[in-house]
Amino acid sequence: MATTPQTLTGKQKRHLRALGHGLDAVVQLGKNGLTDSAITASRAAIERHELIKIRLLTECPEDRDDVAEQLGSALGAVVAQTLGRTFLLYRRHPKKPVIELPPPGAGPRSSAPSGVKSSD
Repeated sequence: MATTPQTLTGKQKRHLRALGHGLDAVVQLGKNGLTDSAITASRAAIERHELIKIRLLTECPEDRDDVAEQLGSALGAVVAQTLGRTFLLYRRHPKKPVIELPPPGAGPRSSAPSGVKSSD
């Protein structure tokens, strides 16, 4: 069974941010903050979608970074992005992964700057 990586490379985060751009928030946290029911709803959503968007409403008394870390830890997910009062969580589906992340090794890069021909 494959597990979610503890850290994502910059390229992988960029890929997830691009995928998450058009998503609507599936869970919204209000004046009660992070509750057991919010964790349950988030768990059900991440099992279905792998990548979910969570929004903290202005009434939410908790800090967005703390909530993202707590919820990510509770779900076994990685925070892919935090932007304003919204964050993306990613957890690879254990049996049927849908999202294909770029490989961690970006591969060899040319030492010459872009647009510059190397003299051979």
